[in-house]
Amino acid sequence: MNEEFCPKCKQNVKPKRIDGHYILHEIEHVLHFERGILYTIRELLINPGENIKNFISENRSRLVKPVIFIIITSLMYTLINHFFHIEESYIKIDGAKGSQLNTINNWVQSHYGYSNIIMGGFIAFWLKIFFRKYDYNFFEILILLCFVLGMEMLMFSVFAIFEGLTKYHLMQIAAVIMLIYFSWAVGQFFDKTRISSYFKALVSYILGMITFGISIMILGALMNLVMQH
Repeated sequence: MNEEFCPKCKQNVKPKRIDGHYILHEIEHVLHFERGILYTIRELLINPGENIKNFISENRSRLVKPVIFIIITSLMYTLINHFFHIEESYIKIDGAKGSQLNTINNWVQSHYGYSNIIMGGFIAFWLKIFFRKYDYNFFEILILLCFVLGMEMLMFSVFAIFEGLTKYHLMQIAAVIMLIYFSWAVGQFFDKTRISSYFKALVSYILGMITFGISIMILGALMNLVMQH
């Protein structure tokens, strides 16, 4: 009897020891072009709306998992930002040192992966309102946003590297490109033939960012009240 494999599931009873070959295989598995993150990036650059629509309704094996995608790209930006200190010249939080609002904002800047998913929830709320006649539920729209916001973090990462190396202020340009990409990708997802789709996508993004910011301020104020009592 071969005791190396389980007779029921045919899996290795004892997995192989983790070594350099295992690590290289895992990296290759994540980055390989076919159905890997590079393939996903290419598809989201060429035809984002149709590819995400296909992922939601037909084939979920062609692109990487959306939550993993946004966490990886957000982590990439976070590491680049910490290395070059990009946001120090753009983002200044007014308020007393040690206030709860500062604490929340520091958490957001240190955990962009989770923060983008939370922010995506606010944007999804507005998209659901503006595109209510389309048969997509809240969570399907959130998956759309995981892909699109993940691509935005990747764009910011590229511009952050160039800004860090050249010292030219490029993040404003990145923000404009990001807004254009968001409107194009989301508008294409719902109805690429209607100009109003792209406009509603942009308005949803702006309103989502505003309500996300207001929620942070309200949460900070409530936490300050709790801490004072």
